[in-house]
Amino acid sequence: MTEQEKMAAALWFNPADKVLAKQRVQAKALCAQLNQQGPLPFKAHQELARQLFGKVGSCYIEPNFFCDYGKNIELGQNFYANHNCVILDAAKVSIGDDVLFGPGVQIYTVTHPLDAAQRKTGLEQGKAVTIGNSVWVGGGAIILPGVTIGEGAVIAAGAVVTKDVPAYKVVAGNPATIIKNLD
Repeated sequence: MTEQEKMAAALWFNPADKVLAKQRVQAKALCAQLNQQGPLPFKAHQELARQLFGKVGSCYIEPNFFCDYGKNIELGQNFYANHNCVILDAAKVSIGDDVLFGPGVQIYTVTHPLDAAQRKTGLEQGKAVTIGNSVWVGGGAIILPGVTIGEGAVIAAGAVVTKDVPAYKVVAGNPATIIKNLD
């Protein structure tokens, strides 16, 4: 099994693998283009997004944006990310329609071994993140590996989301907890 196949299967994989390293270099080059272009006409912005991401409905992403692979990110219609968004996409990141990210939102799919001796091996594991339709993620929020956020949810600014968020709930804090029902 290749390291890329291991990564896709959510198994421990070696990110130093030449194929994976090359994919990250390509993604970083596309991120740099996206970040250095300045305000682009919508059509040109979409073309760059289609080269970078695995799937794109429609989006607008403010600079600076960073990701690891890009192809593991799927965006629905009308996605907007404010400045300084980071998506570490060693696993699939699925983002629904009409989703808004405030500035500085970070999504992490990658995790490392808890055991110090295992960590020295350099292995990583990706756990998918799923964000439903009509979600608003406030500025500076962090979404950790393996989390699913339900439709219509709101993630308060600065929240650290460690567990799944049900649909139509507002979560805040570190770790994020439900503070309000929207349904």
